Amino acid sequence: MKIKTKLNLGVGLLFLLIIILSLVGAFYIFSIKKDTENILKANYNTLEYSRNMLLSLDEMNADEEKAIVVFETNLIKQIANITEAGEDNATYNLKKVFNFLKKNKTDETLKSQIRQDIFEIMKLNMNAIKQKSDIAKHTAEAANFWIAITGTLCFLIAFNLLVNLPNNIANPIKELTASIKEIANKNYSQRVHFMNHNEFGDLAKSFNTMAEKLQEYNNSNLYKLSFEKKRLETLINNMHDPIVGLDNQGLILFANDEALKIIGLKTEEVIGKLTATLALTNDLMKSLIVSDFQNESRKVLPMKIFADGKESYFEKEIVNITIKPTGEDQTIDIGNVIILRNITVFKELDFAKTNFIATVSHELKTPISSIKLSLQLLEKAETGNINEDQKQLIESIKDDSQRLLKITGELLELSQLETGNIKLTIEKSNPYEIISYATEAVKVQVELKQIDLIIETEQNLPDIKADSEKTAWVLVNFLTNAITYSSENSKIIVKLKNENNQVVFQVIDTGKGIDNRYKTKVFDKYFQVPGSHKSGTGLGLAISKEFIEAQNGTIGVESELGVGSTFYFKLTAV
Repeated sequence: MKIKTKLNLGVGLLFLLIIILSLVGAFYIFSIKKDTENILKANYNTLEYSRNMLLSLDEMNADEEKAIVVFETNLIKQIANITEAGEDNATYNLKKVFNFLKKNKTDETLKSQIRQDIFEIMKLNMNAIKQKSDIAKHTAEAANFWIAITGTLCFLIAFNLLVNLPNNIANPIKELTASIKEIANKNYSQRVHFMNHNEFGDLAKSFNTMAEKLQEYNNSNLYKLSFEKKRLETLINNMHDPIVGLDNQGLILFANDEALKIIGLKTEEVIGKLTATLALTNDLMKSLIVSDFQNESRKVLPMKIFADGKESYFEKEIVNITIKPTGEDQTIDIGNVIILRNITVFKELDFAKTNFIATVSHELKTPISSIKLSLQLLEKAETGNINEDQKQLIESIKDDSQRLLKITGELLELSQLETGNIKLTIEKSNPYEIISYATEAVKVQVELKQIDLIIETEQNLPDIKADSEKTAWVLVNFLTNAITYSSENSKIIVKLKNENNQVVFQVIDTGKGIDNRYKTKVFDKYFQVPGSHKSGTGLGLAISKEFIEAQNGTIGVESELGVGSTFYFKLTAV
């Protein structure tokens, strides 16, 4: 039988049973409702009319006219509601006696007769209520019986469908899924062995045919695959950079000769081993698999490895390998490739450059200082009188020598940072004193451009762990740049606040701002924003970044073109 036919029969039978159960329930509910409504209409109303007539009869001595009206009204309603056998005689007899009472209102005998007639009417209706209640009870019992029978039948059939129908559908699907997984794992000899005359039988035949063709295709391409594998291994082994390939479980799939050389292990000791296992006994392997959880703003340091008989420097790059299987939309992760780029030559050149800059900067500082001293002697009156042109030349030479001294100082600072010769004095420092020192240092520049320097500081800020001199130098650099790029009569805000156990220093200006393309480069060495003043070397912010990061702080900039810039750095509170 076809699966579709089974589903139609099963669902159709359940639907039919639900309709039958609903009809049986509705029929008996309607019957019980009819019986109760009959009691209410035929008997309860009569009892209500009788009660009202008795009450009005008792009140006849107090207010005869009103009592007679009430009695007549309820009597008329009772005459219209005669339903039980013998009730009509009692009712009409009541009417006859009441007519006599209206003529002789003080006759107690007539009132007694009326009460007897009313009690007779009530008795007839009470007996009728009991009989109808018994009928309703029998109807309810029959309803319970037939609903229970029908419900039990529905439950048994539904339970049978619940047990058998899902298995008839799910079991072939489960077997087919397991076979598909085997095929996906390249077990092309897998076959499906159910041959029912339904949709699953047709599917099994198609699946087995597909598996046979895949097995044939796989056998015919083994040589090609082996050849391509060897060619790929040869290419990797001939690369000059160490390369290690891992699967998504951390199992080492391949490692070229350069990688084996620096790891210090043989091929059979590495291939097919878990990196986590090797890391227990090999420090280099441990450093290769550990992820870099460094701050984005902090540069990643190269790895120093002893290779080729000397200390060599490598940059680690981890390439995540993903593929999109044929016929699927989602990509899957199949492993990683670790590449170590040998940058020893570049590192040596960088050391040579740094040493050269340090030497030149140090040698230049002495003659420049001598030039400044000579200029100071020329300015003194004891040296001799000078005219206005000579004064302008001296001022020009003084400005140039000051600029040269600043440049050589920055170069010397940078070279000392790169070689590690500079010493930072990290101690408890007062952030308010740093702000005060920095703003005092730029006081003259602020006054010359008539800039309003606003200082906003939070109260009771904690001390910070910092080199106060170098930190003040960074803040002065921020302020000098802000003054340079701010127009006259503008304002600069210096803010000091606490944020997540860090003290934040901010310098906010209203200059032209920095384009988004350059915000990530302003802290690079020798970089200057295109179109800005070319008065410096482009080293100030780079040195500031080195100073702050050497104190385990963070530095950054927020800027919007045409609005202004906010340079900031954060240092840890004590």
